[in-house]
Amino acid sequence: MEVPRDQITSLLDHGLYESAHTLGCFLVSSATANCDAGFPHVKAEQLVLLGDALYGEKEYKRALLMYKQAMQYCKVIPKQSTTSTRSSLSSSTRSSSPSSMNISAMNESEVKFKITLCHYALNDNRAALAEMEGIPSKARTLRMNLTMGKIYRHSRHNRSAISCLKDCLRHSPYILEAITALAELGVSAKEIISLFPQTPNRSGRPPFDHFDSSRWLQRYAEAQCCIASNDYKGGLELFSELLQRFPNNVHILLEIAKVEAIIGRNDEAIVNFEKARSIDPFLMTYMDEYAMLLKIKSDSSKLNKLVHDLLNIDPTKPEVCVALSVLWEKKDERRALAYAEKCLRIDDRHIPGHIMKGYLFLSLGRPDAAVTAFRAAQELRPDLRSYQGLVRSYLSLSKAKEALYAAREAMKAMPQSAKALKLVGDVHAGNSGGREKAKKFYESALRLEPGYLGAALALAELHVAEGRNSEAVSLLERYLKDWADDSLHVKLAQVFAATNMLQEALSHYQAALRINPQSESAKKGLERLEKLMKGVDPDAPDEDEENDVDDADADQEEGDLL
Repeated sequence: MEVPRDQITSLLDHGLYESAHTLGCFLVSSATANCDAGFPHVKAEQLVLLGDALYGEKEYKRALLMYKQAMQYCKVIPKQSTTSTRSSLSSSTRSSSPSSMNISAMNESEVKFKITLCHYALNDNRAALAEMEGIPSKARTLRMNLTMGKIYRHSRHNRSAISCLKDCLRHSPYILEAITALAELGVSAKEIISLFPQTPNRSGRPPFDHFDSSRWLQRYAEAQCCIASNDYKGGLELFSELLQRFPNNVHILLEIAKVEAIIGRNDEAIVNFEKARSIDPFLMTYMDEYAMLLKIKSDSSKLNKLVHDLLNIDPTKPEVCVALSVLWEKKDERRALAYAEKCLRIDDRHIPGHIMKGYLFLSLGRPDAAVTAFRAAQELRPDLRSYQGLVRSYLSLSKAKEALYAAREAMKAMPQSAKALKLVGDVHAGNSGGREKAKKFYESALRLEPGYLGAALALAELHVAEGRNSEAVSLLERYLKDWADDSLHVKLAQVFAATNMLQEALSHYQAALRINPQSESAKKGLERLEKLMKGVDPDAPDEDEENDVDDADADQEEGDLL
């Protein structure tokens, strides 16, 4: 009895891959199939169908085997048979994706593309590229070109990637991922926009002229190019303009929040991430970035809820692994590191995974490994957090020269960032001879961004280090008039405690905890102050700590200039 091939096609069309897989096993092993061995194109089509079902079930290695066996049968098809088969199959309506190709539409280019997709899914870019390059350029579809561009890019063949991605935009300007990729590869906005087709639309006007509604696409390309060239201010302005035209656009909200996180505008980033989640509570994109911000704000309740939600949506995503790493950081650093490494096994180009891994290595006292992780993040995209991590790592390794170079790199990449200026100041503040330079960088950062509390706190710390306690108090109290921030209260409390004004110090520690009950620095400072007020030496070890020989926390604090 013959197994109906059209039924397998129907099952694949409906996404019923398990059923198609089972039926495919009957098809390729039936007595009729064995008779078809004299007609190799029929056998090849059967194997491709089974491969499509296996690909749909994400059994990529098995699908790859089926496709390769099909290619072997293709090689023995007589030329006259091949010609007649292909001409009779040109009317197929199914696409060339592994899960959607009609049995009668099989040709070598499409099977090679299926093999490419299997290799790509298995992270074997070299094999995927070799297969794609075997497809004649005239035979490549839009999807083939986009996939080839991605593979070239991941393989660092940037020129070839640019060529493929440009071909995609010439075909359709609405392939937004191609626009973003070209921007990140250094192609200018003007060049990207010139690729958009200029054929007249139904109204007789070119679709991208000044008055056309599709002008937003040009703005989108310009925004992505600004971000890629580290012009974050320009990029945010363009994205904000797009958001006014497309209110509650989740994609634009996430892009804005991502950039704000990159440049250290944490409060604004959190607001936009939360707005995006309120519109779509099942979002996964950039949610690990949001988790890292919640950790910085010590908002453990929101962090716990976020991780719980993400696990219920899809626990296999790299974003979930990073969020879990953030959650476990304070409880079990080694477990947190395992989650960060799991993220990178899923996607080795996931930037937050590299950044998280770097900071965990720092906490575990492995600054050399941290440097490698931060550099890996930097190669993918300049990010303030990776620069900050590099500076901390080099200072922990007593490599002041390399730390200064990394800080200057950040300043060069982000010339309008007060955070980058502060980073250079932090390196100079590490030695007494550089304090005057540090002061200038901190003051420049505050002129650029008057509300940047990080620079104000660092400048206050510098005043204290040079014995100018009254100037430190004056600076911090001036900022407290406009910003009710727990970190300002903690720093004031530390200054007052250092000058033996214990009651004032107590008042500010308590104020810090009222603003942020989770503040670790306020809790530790208050505990130390209470010992001082009782006449107990706060540096004396507790009875249960007398036998401890390691002080990992002190090592970490010494390397933490930020």
